[in-house]
Amino acid sequence: MTLWTAHDAEAATGGQAIGNWSANGVSIDTRTLKSGDLFVALKAARDGHEFVAQALSKGAAAALVSHVPEGVAQDAPLLIVDDVLQGLEALGRAARARTKAKVVGVTGSVGKTSTKEMLGTVLGGQGKTHAAEASYNNHWGVPLTLARMPVDADFAVIEIGMNHPGEIAPLAKMAKPDIAVITIVAPAHLEAFESVDEIAREKAAIFEGLVEGGAALINGDMDTTELVASIALEHGVKAMQFGALDTADFSATKIDLNDQTTIVRCNIQGTPTIFKIGAPGRHFAMNALATLGVAHHLGLDLAVSLGDIGRWLPPQGRGTRERIVMDVVEDHLSFDLIDDAFNANPTSMIAALEVLSAAKTGRNGRKIAVLGDMLELGIGELEMHRSLADQPFFSEIDVVHCVGSRMRVLYEALPEDQSGRWCETAEELAQCAHAIVHSGDVLLVKGSKGSKVSRVVDAVRKLGHSAPMSQQEGG
Repeated sequence: MTLWTAHDAEAATGGQAIGNWSANGVSIDTRTLKSGDLFVALKAARDGHEFVAQALSKGAAAALVSHVPEGVAQDAPLLIVDDVLQGLEALGRAARARTKAKVVGVTGSVGKTSTKEMLGTVLGGQGKTHAAEASYNNHWGVPLTLARMPVDADFAVIEIGMNHPGEIAPLAKMAKPDIAVITIVAPAHLEAFESVDEIAREKAAIFEGLVEGGAALINGDMDTTELVASIALEHGVKAMQFGALDTADFSATKIDLNDQTTIVRCNIQGTPTIFKIGAPGRHFAMNALATLGVAHHLGLDLAVSLGDIGRWLPPQGRGTRERIVMDVVEDHLSFDLIDDAFNANPTSMIAALEVLSAAKTGRNGRKIAVLGDMLELGIGELEMHRSLADQPFFSEIDVVHCVGSRMRVLYEALPEDQSGRWCETAEELAQCAHAIVHSGDVLLVKGSKGSKVSRVVDAVRKLGHSAPMSQQEGG
């Protein structure tokens, strides 16, 4: 299906189209480019204009550029604009203007991507749904997601993130959500903000982009809930709430964490119901509640939504659990890996440790945590690391290995029988992978992306062959 014609793209951007081309997709990376894509020559670590010739040779329909690149014919299919990023933004705004899809905007300190994926699953069960790829939630990710939106989409889910003040409002105004979701406000990126209240104000800037008559759905269990709700009111919106409080519009009355599932009893605007998630985690339960809140607001079938929630599994690196079989003959010689290495802040770290504490080990197995530094926390970051040991379920974890200078304070606070290894870098610990995990263990790996604890994940996977737990257990 054609996404952009030369004429439409030219009209959207005010640029100059060369050739009568049509594109089926939009790409910013020649490594993942598909034949028929419009290649966008963004400037990042390298100038995308250097790859235009390669993109065209791989079958790109055209390239969005600010000039004809060296080595590219003057009559090559191009869309020439003054600024490539601004051109991509213009495509995004035009895609939003022409769609009849109901657009959901998702932001929050924790749970954006998981909630976006849940929404993609649930909305996708009841209409053609377009959702952001991976964590495409920044100044180029949001316009790229919008520019890729099919004309005939019924729903769209746009993830909106930030690292510094002033980033969310312009992205929200571009996305123009029909409903805006704030998953939670937590101490993340505190290096760039004076307080958690300031983070809340930045997250609440998503309301600036709401369409007329749009809705807001916010976490009702936060210290900043009242502040966020008041900002919604300033924009003429009474925010619906989800959470554990009885007063919430979408309220969890009981959450049971099992070894591989979460059972949630809840009220959906007064209607008692129960649903299952195919992964353990109180945070997943709250993300699911937000998802059901959106589905209810959009008038979707509740029974179908509940069934689709039960089929959702976490994205890789965000709590995915898999079994690593270490012996091809003795397949009982295995351990479980919980890969949560994509990112971390105190809130998500506590949630992951609670999941580990509830996990069931094999015979003679242990619950083991590999914890990497939590970054961008600013003043008080060392105490945030050390205080993880004060969590009531922390004592149920048998061994804790720590990576990075910040995590050293936690390591030094651990009792002797719980402390494993401390390493300055993840690479050092990865080299010891064979010594930190044994058959029957459940191993959690969690840390900020910059701590590179994903290298430990890679190393322990190489100790055997892996399969998702859902495949191991037959569903």
